[in-house]
Amino acid sequence: MGGYMGYYLLIGGIALVSWLVSNQLKQKFKQYSKVHLRNGMSGKEIAEKMLADNGITDVQVISTRGQLTDHYNPKNKTVNLSESVYSQRNAAAAAVAAHECGHAVQHATAYKALQMRSALVPVVSITSSMSQWLVIGGLVLGAAAGVGMGFWIAVLGLVFMGAATLFSFITLPVEYDASNRALAWLKNKHMLTPEEYAGSEDALKWAARTYLVAAIGALASLLYWAMQVFGGRD
Repeated sequence: MGGYMGYYLLIGGIALVSWLVSNQLKQKFKQYSKVHLRNGMSGKEIAEKMLADNGITDVQVISTRGQLTDHYNPKNKTVNLSESVYSQRNAAAAAVAAHECGHAVQHATAYKALQMRSALVPVVSITSSMSQWLVIGGLVLGAAAGVGMGFWIAVLGLVFMGAATLFSFITLPVEYDASNRALAWLKNKHMLTPEEYAGSEDALKWAARTYLVAAIGALASLLYWAMQVFGGRD
């Protein structure tokens, strides 16, 4: 049981860091939501202008329910902005709207990392939920049957877990690149004042850190379970 206690401590530590980063992100967005844009443009208008400036005419900007639910959907080519981002006219809304359009630009220019992530989505959606159960089940069977089939079930679980970890790490360049594209456009087109731009830049930095923590957490979990599976063999 000592090994499992180590796992719970590891996951607990990562969850704490994740909560701290997520909480800081929410605070930053709250702070920069008070920095109103001098140009008076809403998130929807900023998104539509960035798409137009990049020659993208087949992507629609729509409103979606919830908070921090903003995303780009490559299947139906829509930039989905949460209600507050869609209608508000502040530095936080500008950052998010431009970032999601960054993904649309990636899609339009066949950005490799985005293509790789999109290819992994169906695999990860099926395997991620069962990977840990396969590893634990395999370890239990392996302990009872003296390795054998249980070991290979656990290895299959590790392969599934590895796919989810790979997905987390491919997500990093996709997210960082989208933010870089967004910030470059906001700066080059003089969309924001220096104060507004600084707020947008800081907000996107904290958003990127949530993905970084998630990737580190996925890798730590994979390494822990790999040690349990392979370290337990004679």
